Amino acid sequence: MAKKTNVIVGLDLGTTKTCVIVGEITDQGVDIIGIGSYPSEGLRKGVVVNIDSTVEAIKKAVDEAEHMSGCEISSVYAGIAGGHIKGQNSLGIVAVKGREVDEEDVQRAIEASKAIAIPTDREILHTLPQNFIVDDQDGIRDPVGMSGVRLEAKVHIVTGAVTSIQNIVKSVNRVGLEINEIILEQIASSEAVLSNDEKDLGVALIDIGGGTTDIAVFTAGSVKHTAILPVGGNYLTSDIATGLRTPLADAEKIKIKYGCAFSALIAKEETIEVPSVGGREPREVSRQILGRIVAPRMEEILTLAYKEIVKSGYEDILAAGVVLTGGTALLEGITELAEQIFNMPVRRGRPTGIGGLNDVVNSPMYATGVGLVLYGSKHISKNAFIQGGGSLFVNMFKKIKKWFLEFF
Repeated sequence: MAKKTNVIVGLDLGTTKTCVIVGEITDQGVDIIGIGSYPSEGLRKGVVVNIDSTVEAIKKAVDEAEHMSGCEISSVYAGIAGGHIKGQNSLGIVAVKGREVDEEDVQRAIEASKAIAIPTDREILHTLPQNFIVDDQDGIRDPVGMSGVRLEAKVHIVTGAVTSIQNIVKSVNRVGLEINEIILEQIASSEAVLSNDEKDLGVALIDIGGGTTDIAVFTAGSVKHTAILPVGGNYLTSDIATGLRTPLADAEKIKIKYGCAFSALIAKEETIEVPSVGGREPREVSRQILGRIVAPRMEEILTLAYKEIVKSGYEDILAAGVVLTGGTALLEGITELAEQIFNMPVRRGRPTGIGGLNDVVNSPMYATGVGLVLYGSKHISKNAFIQGGGSLFVNMFKKIKKWFLEFF
């Protein structure tokens, strides 16, 4: 199997499914050339609880993606979620060297913002610049080249539990893969489903997966707030299984095919066939009964998300409204219900800005996987794709070149 150097791979470790997306960088952008998916059994609410099951799911998904793309996978950009993830805003202040802001000053200001009290059992996953202040001039996105004596960096810092991060690394490494970077899943999803205009105007991304609901609030082009709620689509499945007395596997199929979050959209005479437990005959049930099970639980999840956005203090400046993504966003009537709860425009977020198999991944359930590929394509040097430590050589070469130019 060929080893391509212009390939970026996203690994979405979800509670319901493990998904591998292979993207190839072209002159036009990113083409999706391979997809692999396998049910997850080793994760609960976004956190690895069984290493062996997680390794098996990753291996099966990688094999499928390699077979479809025709290339060997050696490294991945991995997504992370779970209740252990915490986000907070911070400020870093430095004096400007030479009275003109350069790249080094910007990096020093960002580093200064990391000087916050972090428990020893946590580590920083992301330091996301929001904007900069040069002397008293605020709202600056790129301060390089500006005159000033004082530079302040406003950033959003995302931290995670060391053990949860290590378990993801361990699972991926046991499959024989390296991790280029671990990325917060809603940050990845935003790369695939949000436009720059939405991020500028103010938008809330709500990624509703199987085990977690991931939230990211953007205004003025940058992340202002992140949060993860330990509830998701699996709660709907469990409610359906209990309410209709049907096996979980059948409840999941019923949810996907007939589930509706907005009861007003269901015709009164509509019925569905529900498989019974223990070999009993299937039953005919009114679809409205299913609606009365699904709608309250979905309302509860969206209300929790709304309260989290209110807590962030940005609910009044989300001019672009709310974007729902993740597998549960496919539920019929979810946008109508969300518009009632949030009292603002709501749309489903599907991956955009890609080529290749874009029709196959044109679904909210692939938002994180495609987003990881797009994130990787933006944060990696076009000439230095990370393949088993290749980036180390490139960095060393740059340092030698810089040293050579300084002295000769």
